Amino acid sequence: MIKAVVFDMFETLVTHYRSEWYFGEHIAADMGLAEDKFREIWDLTDDDRTLGKKTFEETIKEILCKNNIYSEELCGKIVAKRFENKKELFTNFREDIIPMLEALRERGLKLALISNCYDEEVAAIKPSRLYSYFDVPVLSYEVGLQKPDLAIYRYALERLGLKPEECLYVGDGGNSELQSATEVGMKALQARWYLPENTRKTPKYMYEFEGLDEPLDILKYV
Repeated sequence: MIKAVVFDMFETLVTHYRSEWYFGEHIAADMGLAEDKFREIWDLTDDDRTLGKKTFEETIKEILCKNNIYSEELCGKIVAKRFENKKELFTNFREDIIPMLEALRERGLKLALISNCYDEEVAAIKPSRLYSYFDVPVLSYEVGLQKPDLAIYRYALERLGLKPEECLYVGDGGNSELQSATEVGMKALQARWYLPENTRKTPKYMYEFEGLDEPLDILKYV
């Protein structure tokens, strides 16, 4: 019997593709820096930023300083723009996400969140309309664990007080999250509803997993 649904956040409940983009290449452009020079530090700090060892602002300052272009004004402008961009995602998600979460709660199910996220994303997640729906929010930046490490799934299960087979895991499939959820013993479903909106790359339909084309399709599994 399913007693809880564990969700991914980005490209599952919210998407980057309904808002103005502010990814690495855009930050590099605001710095006036070649993208490859920017990524020499940016890409190497991804794990540290995900695991709560380094903030976005610290990373931006490091990149600017190492390229001899640091100014307090430029650093502040980039940090503010990135934080505002992440907050915007939580105003532009699908209208049927909230009804889905409410329907699950009405059925007596617990809801959990496992999200690989940076400090600027934590700052957007916590004040959002979505955050209050989760009995167990697990944010990588806060817990020092990240997907696809099985430990973050087990941590969520421990906090839920449930067995893996009592939980569904729903995510778009990034970071090998569906494979890890399956390995830990959950039934994993691919959230496909945002895939067609990703115009940066070809949508990745993972047919080895059952898929949900609309958020409310999840009710068939509970």
